[in-house]
Amino acid sequence: MTQAPRVVDLNADLGESFGAWRLGDDHGLLAVVTSANIACGFHAGDPLTIRRACADAVANGVAIGAQVSYRDLAGFGRREMTVPPAELAAEVLYQIAALDGVARAEGGRVRYVKPHGALYNRAARDPEQAAAIAEAIASYDPRLPLLTLAGSAAAAAAQEAGLTVVAEAFADRAYNDDGSLVKRGQPGAVITDEAQVAARTVAIVTGQGIESAAGGRLRLTARSVCVHGDTPGAVRLATAVRAALERAGVELAPFA
Repeated sequence: MTQAPRVVDLNADLGESFGAWRLGDDHGLLAVVTSANIACGFHAGDPLTIRRACADAVANGVAIGAQVSYRDLAGFGRREMTVPPAELAAEVLYQIAALDGVARAEGGRVRYVKPHGALYNRAARDPEQAAAIAEAIASYDPRLPLLTLAGSAAAAAAQEAGLTVVAEAFADRAYNDDGSLVKRGQPGAVITDEAQVAARTVAIVTGQGIESAAGGRLRLTARSVCVHGDTPGAVRLATAVRAALERAGVELAPFA
């Protein structure tokens, strides 16, 4: 059995409100997580929301990550798109630079990059789009790690570009037998039971493995674990996950 790592990161998607539309509890989550994937305005987040999320992250000692996305406010970045590589690289670069500017104005900086939603899942299997993301990161700051699924096309492209890759797993999402995420909209794709989410996370981090949606057994590599900020009861779930990891002897700290 793989020994539990001494340190693991707990991340959540934040800054996703837009104008009068409120999504998630950024303030509550920033008291629990160690890294914040902050929206960059392409899938969610208005300038004031993003600025407040950055300021609150800095105040809580939480690492700021740029959560880059397809340009898809209407679909919350969860609709797959085929974007030409040069255009996608430019759009990812734009988002990283914008968020980094806001973060620096609040006394922080972008410390890593994580794709959002459909871009995350597409880049996990599409080498061309994965390479465009890696190109954008490397052109802005090659010291920035990419947070993604271990063994994915995105991880391979980042390594090819000389970037650091940080393996991620999801506390509140179901997995297929091949280690990919069950598509949203399918029954059981999003897990909201507090005890189940906490137990799965400890099993992932300590190398015990978890059950796939089809009943198979998966062992996942994870230096960071995500609780989605828009999952119902996200603060409660993140709090339960953190407590369970600490009881298991795992220290929580940012990876970047």
